[in-house]
This record gives sequence, C-alpha cells and structure tokens, in this order.
Amino acid sequence: MTPSSDSDPIYDLVVIGGGINGCGIARDAAGRGLKVLLVEKGDLAGATSSASTKLFHGGLRYLEYFEIGLVRKALIEREVLLRAMPHISWPMRFVLPYHKDMRFDSETPTSRLLSTIMPWMKGRRPRWLIRLGLFLYDHLGGRKILPATRKLDLDHAPEGGPLQEHFKTAYEYSDCWVQDARLVVLNARDAEGRGARVLTRTAVTEARVEGDHWRVSMGEDSVRARALVNAAGPWAAEVVRDVLHKNTGASIRLVRGSHIVTRKLYEHDKAYFFQGTDGRIIFAIPYEQDFTLIGTTDAEHSDPDTPPRCSEEERDYLCAFASGYFKRAVRPEDVVWTYSGVRPLYDDGARSATAATRDYVLDLDTSAGAPVLNVFGGKITTYRKLAESALHKLAAHLPMQGDWTAGVALPGGDFPVDGVPDLIADLRADYPFLTQRWARRLVQAYGTEARAILGEAASADDLGADFGATLTAREVDWLIAHEYARTPEDVLWRRGKLGLHLDAGQVAWLSEYMARAQSRAA
Repeated sequence: MTPSSDSDPIYDLVVIGGGINGCGIARDAAGRGLKVLLVEKGDLAGATSSASTKLFHGGLRYLEYFEIGLVRKALIEREVLLRAMPHISWPMRFVLPYHKDMRFDSETPTSRLLSTIMPWMKGRRPRWLIRLGLFLYDHLGGRKILPATRKLDLDHAPEGGPLQEHFKTAYEYSDCWVQDARLVVLNARDAEGRGARVLTRTAVTEARVEGDHWRVSMGEDSVRARALVNAAGPWAAEVVRDVLHKNTGASIRLVRGSHIVTRKLYEHDKAYFFQGTDGRIIFAIPYEQDFTLIGTTDAEHSDPDTPPRCSEEERDYLCAFASGYFKRAVRPEDVVWTYSGVRPLYDDGARSATAATRDYVLDLDTSAGAPVLNVFGGKITTYRKLAESALHKLAAHLPMQGDWTAGVALPGGDFPVDGVPDLIADLRADYPFLTQRWARRLVQAYGTEARAILGEAASADDLGADFGATLTAREVDWLIAHEYARTPEDVLWRRGKLGLHLDAGQVAWLSEYMARAQSRAA
C-alpha cells in the first residue's frame, strides 16, 4: 500500500452508500481482507432498501421480458440466501388465481410475439403459458429446499375462501420473504465484525484523485482510498457528477414503487399474486402478523431528492386492483399505512417503467489513475452476487482473497433453515415470561442473538421500560449499541416495523428515552 503523505487514514476501499448494495459490497470486501470504510449520509437502508416488496424472488413476470439470465440467477440465489439468514427470511407460498381476462403488458416481448402468431388471443395470457412459466420457474434455479408448484381447486382449497367465487383455479408456487432493512443492517454489522468501519449520518462531499489514491472528503474530515465504490442508489448519478466530478455513459431511471398496508384481509399465511387486465401484477402478502401488504406500482420519479410518497391515485389503484379479487372490497379507509421507494434502475431505454430491466450494471472507471466502480440498478435478491461481481471487477487493483460469502450466516442466522420453531420453543423455555408472539418476533428479528438481548432477565420488568408492542428499553439499548439506531424512526420503521403498533404517546416516550441514552453515551 502506498504510504500517505499526510495523517489522513488510508483504506483499500471506500464505499459510498449504506443500502443493500453498499453494505453487501462492504461485507464481501472486508471478508476478503481489505481495509474498508462504508459511508452513508443518512441511516442504513434509509431509502430504497427499506421500501421494497420484501421478497427474495426470481421475478416470475420477468420471464415475459425474456430476462431468463436474471431470473435464473435470482432463483439460484434464493436458497443460498435463505440458508444464511433463516431468522429474517423464510419460505412463502404464492397463490396465483387464474382467469381468462388476464392480459400481458403490451411492452413485453412475449406479448408482441404472441400477438403476431396468435392475434385472436388479443393480449390475453393463456393458461398454457402460465403453466409453462411456472414450470421454468420451478426448474431454472435447481430448487432444493422450496416446494414445487401445484394446482389448486379454489372451490375446496382454503386459499379460495377470501377470493370472489368466480375464481375456480389457481397455481401455487414458492418464493421467499425477507425483512429488507434488517438484511442491510446485518450486512453492515458483519462487515464491521470483519474489520470494516461504518459511518452513518455522514455525507461524502467530494472525492478527487491525488496520485494513485482517492482523497474522500466528509466535511472537514477526509480519508484516502486505493479504490472507491459508488453505491448511492437513486443518488448514484449525482455522486458521479457532483462528488466525483466525472461523466459516465451509464444512466439511472428512477421508478417509484408504492405499497399500501391494511388490517389483515385473510387468516392463512400464504401470499397472493394478482394479475390485472392492464397487464400489471400486484402481491397481497401477510405482514407483521396483523396486516396485509399490497403492492406495488411502477411510476416514473424525476428527482431522488424528492421523498417518494404513495399518491392518492396509487393508493386507489391498489385498492381497486385487490378488490377485483377479494370478496371484501379493499377501500382507501382500510389503509393504515403506505410507503414508497425509488428503484434506481439501469436505464436500458425501455418505453415504460414496468418494462425497465431489474438487472444491474457495474461501470469500472480507471481513467484517472485510481479506480472507481459505479453501481447502477440491481434487485435485493441478487445483492450478494452483485457484491461478488463488484469485487471481481476490482480484483486487478486491490490485493484480496477469493469468494467466501455463499452459505456464510449473517449475525443471528447460525441455525438450520427449519429451526425457527425450535428456537422459539427454547427461548420460551428459558424465558417463561415471553409470550409466543413476543418470542416469535425476537427470533425473526435477531435469531440466536435474541438471548444476548434478553441476557439474565428473569421477568419482563428486568428488561426496563416497555414502550409498547413488546419493545423494551433493553432492546432499544441493543439497537443503539449494535445496530446504529439513533432515532425512533430507525427503531420503529427500519430495524423493525413496530411503528405499526405504537401510538403517538409511546413514540414520544421512546424519543425521550433515546435522547437521554445518547446524551449519556456522549
């Protein structure tokens, strides 16, 4: 490593952006023996990475765009990820009701092909094509853990109960649920555990090449780095232009995806995959034990600095879409929460937001003497493969060890894929004051680390203040000390979703507690 000419710290790699791609790259790089600094201007997963539909999935609908490589890569990766994080990710079955008026998005290559050779179909998705797509979905990725597709008779299957009676047939297939924001934080924690430094609420203001290093400025502080990764998500283009002072041929297409959350619409634990007459699809998914999550939309979003919001039009669209399937209409007044995220998709020139590719592009620039890798696009399911590919791109410029992340558990995930029930039972046996619901929440957030939070507690009172919904002072202290939480929003909406259960008074109490705790720490 080239010696520094001043007292600034020197890193092998500085990663800008604390979303899933940045944290995944930082973790991978630290595990290869590199000295890594991760810098995030807000909270980890503060934007796109906490606003997904929260699925590890191959992307069944991407088959219609002939994105076979992307789907296969994602399908293979589902089970790799599931094994590494069985506490925050678990298998989920999806029920796809069939009806004859299901239509293609007119932008898809499949739609254009079939409209040419079978014009009498008039844009409809035929039953045989759905079955072909599900067959490919079952077999492209070498599925081992997840069960195969099966056909359902909705007149007799319990999954037909919530649906309108004219739906007679459905197909049930497998994907996986994931707590997206926790995935980001656990990657950051593992990176730090392997030697990386993680700075949140710190903005990179400028980065310039000096000799064979980058000088990276964060206000009055600066560091030097042999290489730089721009994983700023929706702000990646701004970083290139305003921080790196460079030009790039690659560009980002910002697409807003909005979701609505309602009180629980049905009792079983399966999700629904609904296809619309407009060619779009949405999911209805069991959410946080008491709710149903419905989404998503695809709308152009012009400015990353404009916070994404679910518009009334998007809310009403999702309500109407779901109401076309459920017996009980979903009304705007049923919505208890909405959220939106901006997907920073690689701009491949597609005519619609729905048709834009979800694959990633890695742009390595070595023209200035020190390398910078710009990350464009990507999806949460392929974040680990993206990180591997990013390090492969940088391998000629940094001395590093080989691939290592496949199958390596994230913090708290060191137990079998089917081990959650046993973990819950063991936790309740050792901490009898835990209810089933409380123990389940702790295990599905912290896995084997739940015991580190509970410690020697013999009663709920030993865990300190109860802010509501089983959130105690002991857990909040853990999140501050180990998971970079600084505000109630960090705790309630990114480290978990307990914000759905707390009222304004409880949130204010939590805010006061966190302010005092951080004042003492300072």
